[in-house]
Amino acid sequence: MWSQREVIDYALQRRSSLEKLRRPGKKLARLEACDADPMLLRAAKYHGEPTTNACPVCQAPALSTLSYVFGEQLGQYSGRIKRKAELEEMAHEYGEFKVVVVEVCQTCSWNHMILSYLLGDGVRRKPPRRQQTVEDIYG
Repeated sequence: MWSQREVIDYALQRRSSLEKLRRPGKKLARLEACDADPMLLRAAKYHGEPTTNACPVCQAPALSTLSYVFGEQLGQYSGRIKRKAELEEMAHEYGEFKVVVVEVCQTCSWNHMILSYLLGDGVRRKPPRRQQTVEDIYG
């Protein structure tokens, strides 16, 4: 993406977790490593983008990624899941927001944050006006 900056790759942490899981002494139990929240698994099922990579724990081909967006300028839309095409559009609409990419295996519940970075055109904007939601109306 044209405005991607401050990229943090979590590959070393991921490799360390997998090494601890596979080590003969097993300093990390599989239940601790494969502990995805049910909401994260559901999000991966319906909103995840499938990858060509197999799961590093169970070798299932069902590994998918989720891209969460966070930022002051996003207002009430901060913390939502977005697809890569949507991120490109958002990079032109907002000044700065953070993207956190998480990989999730729906078979064994493996999950790990693999990447985070900033996007945006650098122009400071006010957050969008808060729109009323169903929760606001009905409590």
